[in-house]
Order: sequence, then structure tokens, then C-alpha cells
Amino acid sequence: MTPDWLSLCRAARGDVARVLTELPGRAEREPVVGAGEGGDDTTAIDAAAEQVILDRFRGEDVKLVSEEVGMLGNGQWTVVIDPIDGSLNAKRGIPFFSISIAVADGDTMDDVVFGYVHDYGTGEEWTATRGGGALLNGRPLTERPKDELEILSFEATTLEYVTENAARFTGVAHRLRIMGSLAITLCHLAAGRVDGVVSLKAARSVDIAAAQLLVRERGFCIQLPEAPPFGSAPLDLAARSRVAAAGSEELCRSLATALTSG
Repeated sequence: MTPDWLSLCRAARGDVARVLTELPGRAEREPVVGAGEGGDDTTAIDAAAEQVILDRFRGEDVKLVSEEVGMLGNGQWTVVIDPIDGSLNAKRGIPFFSISIAVADGDTMDDVVFGYVHDYGTGEEWTATRGGGALLNGRPLTERPKDELEILSFEATTLEYVTENAARFTGVAHRLRIMGSLAITLCHLAAGRVDGVVSLKAARSVDIAAAQLLVRERGFCIQLPEAPPFGSAPLDLAARSRVAAAGSEELCRSLATALTSG
């Protein structure tokens, strides 16, 4: 029997919310406690959030792919987890970070059947089902991005990445937003709140597996310009390509071209 993925994800959301309460500030959240399988430092908030989600899914027939511990299990379903997407925001108390969970019946982006993103700042719940559309708080998304790139969102934004890349988008997009959570920003594209998204750093499956389903269920475009085609990208922890996404293939191509030029 197929598990109730939405209920499991909501339970995991609650588990992480309790962790956030138990670790209320920088002193509790920031200490480095190890190194994740993805290559980044593991901080106290990352480790605690991941542990409660792993505990929540461990009894299911799943293979878990998560940012800190890597891959666990060998079940029928692949569950791709980012315990806290936007962890720097979470550690500093900026209310723009999320839990991101994708469920797949195989090992590639095309195999993702369910995506779940919860924004802890706004309380918004973003979900998508393969072939079943994209929802915000249980209601279908209807707004579309504009037919021009009025608002472009950058993610993976160290100062160096921004200064090296921003000028490439002059004449391509009009205004820039830098928010700090790739998962939420892709959801905003799916809702027509922004018109394009670019990750200036190569993304991993944990960063995008859930939110990409919302984008694709809306009929919008998302590309890995340095490792096409998008749908064949493996659900693992390797960072293969930067990301470009927009409301149309034409605009997405223009972002990908600007991103990879030079």
C-alpha cells in the first residue's frame, strides 16, 4: 500500500518545528557538529532537524537521500530530504527557510511523484503530485509569471557569486531578488510571484527535487544547463549543474545562456 506521503510530511514538518523551539537562537543553532555527505559543515540545527525527519520515515519502505547523512536504506520509494533549506536564514532568525521533501518511484527527477515544501516563515504549505498539479495550502496555483523577466531571483549567493555573475543578466531581467532558500524561491516561481530563478552554484537533488515538481506541474521550465536533460538528473548528492527556471522555455533559455556565458 502506498504510504500517505502528505501526512508523513506534515508530521515531519511538526517534528522540525519542535526542534526549532528547542534550539531557539544562534547560540544553539550555529555550532558545527560535523561534516555532511554533501560537503558542507553540519551545524546543530541541521543535524537535529535531519534526525527527527529520518526517524519519522525510517519505518517506511524507503531509501532516504538526505543532505547530512547521505543515503540510507534500500526501499521501494526514494525520499529526498532537505531538513532545512535556507539554513543560514534559520540560524540567523530570518523567517525564510523551509523543509523540502520529495518522493520518487525511481532514481531520477522524472521519477518524483510527490513534492512537499513548508515555509516556516509564512506557514505556507506547497505540494505537488505528478500529473495532479501544484497546490498552495491545498488550493491549485493559478497565477503565472509574467512574459518578461521583471523579477529574477538569485540563489546560492555568496558575495563573490553575485559580483561575478550579476552583470551577465543586464538586459535579460529588470529587477533582482535574493531570498536565501532555493526550494521556496522555485515555489514562488510556480505561483507567479517571481518570473525567473537562477542558482549561481551547482545544485544537488536535495535542493530542488520537491520544488521542481511544482514548477513542472505548472507547465513551466527548469533546466540544468551544464548537465541536461533535467529529467534524467539522478536523485543523489552530487552537485552537477547550476539551475535556471522561468515561466516559458524561451525565458528559461535566455537565463541559462546568460548564466553559462563567458
